[in-house]
Amino acid sequence: MSEISSIGLIELSSVATGFLVEDVMLKAGNIQLLMARSICSGKFLIAVAGDVTSVEAAVQAGGVAAGPSLIEKRQIARVHPSVLAAISNAVDVDPRQLRSIGVIETFSAASIIAVADAAVKSANVTLLRIHLAMALGGKGFVLMAGDVASVQAAVAAGCKVAAEDGMLVGRSVIAAPSEELFRDYI
Repeated sequence: MSEISSIGLIELSSVATGFLVEDVMLKAGNIQLLMARSICSGKFLIAVAGDVTSVEAAVQAGGVAAGPSLIEKRQIARVHPSVLAAISNAVDVDPRQLRSIGVIETFSAASIIAVADAAVKSANVTLLRIHLAMALGGKGFVLMAGDVASVQAAVAAGCKVAAEDGMLVGRSVIAAPSEELFRDYI
């Protein structure tokens, strides 16, 4: 497996087609499967990672195989390294070090990856968590932390990406979050 520099996502309206598309994608490129599962509202989400060319081939092949079940497909090339850790909930942060938390919510699970990537590339923030669809009606959200100005800049950059796609649901910047809030969501 070559270096992970890209993430590809396909969201489908059919679980049965989802399994077929997953197989097609895995056969189309030298990629790593990050996730393939049913999500809220009876949809199916597939996320893969790998080098840009392999992910592009997999997303392209998966989109064709999806046919009318395709809801959304996207690829994020040169993805920020912290995105994978945030998807995996593998980020450790001491709540006493948090000066502010930013939250962005999108209508689709796939779009939140691009939003998180844009946010972390725009300002000095730490991605805490990227939540994809489960118990959210198919939506996604990202939590990030940093100083107030950095979080505000990152939230603005992420919201711009979400708004361009018509996917923005909501956003918040919370200065000096309580430790209880932090423990509840991270």
